[in-house]
Amino acid sequence: MPQPAQPPAALAGPRKRPGRLAALVGATALAAALLGGGAGAAIVGLTGGSSASSTTASSTATGQTISNTTASGDVSAVAAKVVPSVVQVNVATGQGTAIGSGVILTSDGRILTNAHVVQGAQTVTVTTSDGKKYQAKVVGSDTKGDIAVLQAQGASGLTAATLGDSSKLAVGQQVIAIGSPGGLQNTVTTGIVSALNRPLSDVGGGDGEQQNSPFSRQTSNLTSGPSYTAIQTDASINQGNSGGALVDSQGRVIGINSALYSPNSSAGSVGIGFAIPINDAKKIVDQIGNG
Repeated sequence: MPQPAQPPAALAGPRKRPGRLAALVGATALAAALLGGGAGAAIVGLTGGSSASSTTASSTATGQTISNTTASGDVSAVAAKVVPSVVQVNVATGQGTAIGSGVILTSDGRILTNAHVVQGAQTVTVTTSDGKKYQAKVVGSDTKGDIAVLQAQGASGLTAATLGDSSKLAVGQQVIAIGSPGGLQNTVTTGIVSALNRPLSDVGGGDGEQQNSPFSRQTSNLTSGPSYTAIQTDASINQGNSGGALVDSQGRVIGINSALYSPNSSAGSVGIGFAIPINDAKKIVDQIGNG
């Protein structure tokens, strides 16, 4: 099936070197199933390897936490609480390298991220907010839900995130995204919940147009990509944010950033991002742990 001239959505997934499938401009590309990298039926766009941004593992340097005061509270206080619970995830595959994000679940290094971030991983390195690095293994992943669990080797004393309840979210509620867009670790952006229960199949396309799924590395199989309904947010999400935290004003993780909508393959965030509801993510994590 021919690809659309301009893929309508992109994964907020990992940022990759040229020669690899581009992490569709966001957290995860949408294909009828992202940032599919969302839950429900996320839709992802497909871009050629030549458009992927060039990055290397050296871009793991810690960045400055961005703070901002809003009408609903002090974002810097939330950032100070949550940033230590978000890691950068560097992945090496047979095709190159990629950068994503992850959320610490336990003090001994259990980490939640997107399945598309670690797809095809040969080695995985996680970097905490203070610059400490750990080799990690993939405990398990669910490509339909776009959720994976990692275990950092030899880790202890890490700051576990506080998980919230995504069923209590309301449209218009303030949220904060934390991750490593473009390898810029500890980046904090703010926005609101723009919509809830958004089937990613509703994004882009229209008039019967079909998108392509980078999750399956196929151009015609729309059943092999992620499948979930997402939280839509206007908090800025870009490549490298995939697997990072979307939190409420109390610093509770209510979503896992996974994809973004972009009108073309080269654009960045246009204020339409998607996250997997944390309640859905928790169910998958439990299934992986009991598997």
